Amino acid sequence: MSLPHTEKTNLLGLDHEALVAFCAQLGEKRFRATQLFRWVHQRGVADFDAMSDLAKSLRGKLKERALVEALPVLAEQVSRDGTIKWLFDVGGGNAVEAVFIPEKDRATLCVSSQAGCAIGCRFCSTGHQGFSRNLTSAEILGQLWYAEHELRRRFGRDERIISNVVMMGMGEPLQNFSALVPALRTMLDDHGYGLSRRRVTVSTSGIVPFMDKLAQQCPVALAVSLHAPLDPLRDQLVPLNRKYPLEELIAACHRYLEHAPRDFITFEYCMLAGVNDQPEHARALIELLSGHGQGTAWCKLNLIPFNPFPQSGLHCSNADDVQAFARLLTDAGLVTTVRKTRGDDIDAACGQLAGEVQDRTRAVIRMQKSRIAPASAPAAAEPLPQSLELKA
Repeated sequence: MSLPHTEKTNLLGLDHEALVAFCAQLGEKRFRATQLFRWVHQRGVADFDAMSDLAKSLRGKLKERALVEALPVLAEQVSRDGTIKWLFDVGGGNAVEAVFIPEKDRATLCVSSQAGCAIGCRFCSTGHQGFSRNLTSAEILGQLWYAEHELRRRFGRDERIISNVVMMGMGEPLQNFSALVPALRTMLDDHGYGLSRRRVTVSTSGIVPFMDKLAQQCPVALAVSLHAPLDPLRDQLVPLNRKYPLEELIAACHRYLEHAPRDFITFEYCMLAGVNDQPEHARALIELLSGHGQGTAWCKLNLIPFNPFPQSGLHCSNADDVQAFARLLTDAGLVTTVRKTRGDDIDAACGQLAGEVQDRTRAVIRMQKSRIAPASAPAAAEPLPQSLELKA
């Protein structure tokens, strides 16, 4: 007998426990959900008929009630350094980007969580596009599902290729918390992708209440988009700071450390010529991060070369200023890395992901009214050296 007609459930959006509950509704036991979970995530199989160890009756139910559907790929670009960027169609005129970054000791996938972003950081091209909507859990996880199994097929490998996932694509992940957590749990599940909590990173611009919720519900590695050491400047660069100023943000970071899989928080700092890259900014940053009686061992700094785009009105700091800034931090005991730019020739580097967004927030108008001018005209930008980790 056929089951009552209902909209099919995309299984990519269900973590293991949610899939157990879904199978229970079909009259199936827990072990069947585990088998199904492995077929979908470990083997990348979307055809229920190909799931040979599932009972034929279950396969029939699944064909009526479920599907495994990744996002349509609109475009793929491959950088000269091996970075791959995919543009995924999420409907309604919106498209999001995910980026695969291969390195000698790891292979990282940068995943989007929203179509656009409502935070409006001045130096981010996604923010200048505005915001359309949150992605579903299936749309978030589907980026990993597609990338992992497409790369295995392409390179002829059976074992896992992607070793790290960073929620650093389009959007503010913690503004989409309810969809983010199930996707994270599937990434971490041993029956899914089996990633370590240390190898899954959520980046946030500092939504304090949801940082606390993440610590309680699914603590993974945390990266905080800092970009300024003083509230007045950060108010301009990261408007969310007006709601959650630096004192509250740093306190939330210390609370997160009690649950984090690593013993440090990473702070991202985009280097903007004449705006936040001067010695006085470095000294203020040292003071900010060495307070609370914790010294400097609890955090790491990631200095990011700014990738200019015309609407920002900002410029990349030159190499000498970046290295001088890094040296001041290092001399104060802060572990500091100058990030190597990857995929910039295909607009896949940090801050460049833009996709296609049907803005509902009038971002362009808002940004034009609050342009930031450097204190002085910047010197011509020079290419930065390879990623250099400076340790005290």
